[in-house]
Amino acid sequence: MKITIIGAGHIGGTLGKKWARAGHAIRYGVRNPHKPAVQELVKSLGGNASASTIAEAIDFGEIVLFAIPGPAMDEAIASNASALDGKIILDAANKIAASSMNSQATFAVQTPNATVYRAFNSYGWEIFDNPAFHNVSADLFYCGPDGEPRSRVEKLILDVGLNPVSLGGSAQVELVDSVLKLWFTLGLVEKWAGTSRSKC
Repeated sequence: MKITIIGAGHIGGTLGKKWARAGHAIRYGVRNPHKPAVQELVKSLGGNASASTIAEAIDFGEIVLFAIPGPAMDEAIASNASALDGKIILDAANKIAASSMNSQATFAVQTPNATVYRAFNSYGWEIFDNPAFHNVSADLFYCGPDGEPRSRVEKLILDVGLNPVSLGGSAQVELVDSVLKLWFTLGLVEKWAGTSRSKC
C-alpha cells in the first residue's frame, strides 16, 4: 500500500519503519522535507520511504495517517480538506486538553467523503516498536466503518505486530479514547513505565 504519514516524530517514525519493512511505500508529509532529521529518518527506511510537503504527500497516499500534535489537527485538516476527502484516514493524534481528544467532528465537516478510523492513538511509540508482552502481541483497539477499507487498516495493525480489535463503528470513538486514558492512568498514577513488560 501507499501510505502517507503526516508527521515524522516518534509515532510516525516508528510506524513508518514497521510498514516500510513490511513492503509498503511510505511518504512523510512535513513542513520542511529537507530537515536533516527527516532526511535521516527516510534514509534509515531504505528505498520504500520518501518525504515531501504535506500537500504532495497526501496526493501520494491511499491511506493517510495523522501523527502530529493534537492542537495542530484542525488547521491541518482544513488546509488539506479537498485532497483528504475520499481518502482512508487514520487519526492517531490526541487533543489532550480538549473536550474530545479525537478529530472526528472536524473530519465529518471538512472531509465528509473520507473513511476515517481512530487507531494508533492509545499507546506510546515504544509499544509500536516492541509490541510483544511475554511473546504475546498486544491488542490495538480501534474503531471505524465496516467494509473493504477496514481490512486494509487491520493489515497495517498486523504489520506493526499488534492484534487488531475493532470496537465497532465511528460512534465508538470515545470508547477507543478511553483506552488512552487507561494507559495514561497506568503510566502516570500507577507509575508503570511505558516500556515495562514486568506487570503485563
